[in-house]
Amino acid sequence: MNKEIGIIGLGKMGKGIASQLVEKGWIVHVYNRTVEKSHELAAEFESMSAYDTIESMIAGISNSPKIIWVMVPAGAVVDETLFGDHGASHYLQDGDVVIEAGNSFYKDDAKRAEKLAEKGIQFIDAGVSGGPNGARNGACIMVGGSKRLFKEYEELYKDLTIEGGYAHFEGIGAGHFVKMVHNGIEYGMMQAIGEGFNVMKKSEYGLDLKEVSRIYNTGSVIESRLIGWLEKAYQEWGVELDPISGSISHSGEGKWTVEAAEDMGQEVPVIKESYEFRVKSADNPSYTGQVVSALRGQFGGHPVKKNPKS
Repeated sequence: MNKEIGIIGLGKMGKGIASQLVEKGWIVHVYNRTVEKSHELAAEFESMSAYDTIESMIAGISNSPKIIWVMVPAGAVVDETLFGDHGASHYLQDGDVVIEAGNSFYKDDAKRAEKLAEKGIQFIDAGVSGGPNGARNGACIMVGGSKRLFKEYEELYKDLTIEGGYAHFEGIGAGHFVKMVHNGIEYGMMQAIGEGFNVMKKSEYGLDLKEVSRIYNTGSVIESRLIGWLEKAYQEWGVELDPISGSISHSGEGKWTVEAAEDMGQEVPVIKESYEFRVKSADNPSYTGQVVSALRGQFGGHPVKKNPKS
């Protein structure tokens, strides 16, 4: 395939995706709503070009069909990016491809795919995991849409992921659905870690929690990237996690997972309680909340300090 692509959205994830693709031999065209970010990034790479509008970016792509990777916040911003007055759908042509790679609600994918199909534009949903570091150095990607399109653009996913780090799930929305449940599971895992380390902190033994996190992450059954990130957080912030907020921010995926399960008549008490804990933590900060917040800061680059200036 011709390795040329347009990327809309240069946040924590999009910036890493664009940079990684250039280093894998792609010609990359970028647009960001804050256009200065596009030009700053493109100045670092010979094979990257920045544009001030979506229209000019799409016009700058020479291959056909054109591939557009969209990585903007879920919800209205996606619809504005695709269908707004200056949205991508107005400038793409029959056969072109939109890969929507943000954390979108899976049920929204079918509506967007249908609107794009009216113009002959093909749609792929892709859930991306791995945080900013994964986006920059090798992510995990869960691809929805048709098997034909997956095969056609498989080289792109291979270039963006760690070895074996991509898979296809048939059907529009399937990729985002798998990623949504992934994030719901993540809620439960992080909550368990937070609760366990809170119990140890409150115990009579005066435990060195940094040493606990180290030993847990050295051959134990719960050895994991999350435990490793907690050890790193303790090294960075100290075991008291004083600069870290005990109120946990949250996005839609945990809530969506609970709602999807309820629609199917399935119980997900761990994920549900983990989500509810995050909501309640706004008024009830705790050490458990600090642990979870610290983890969010480590893998996702989320703002988690009590005071952003501290």
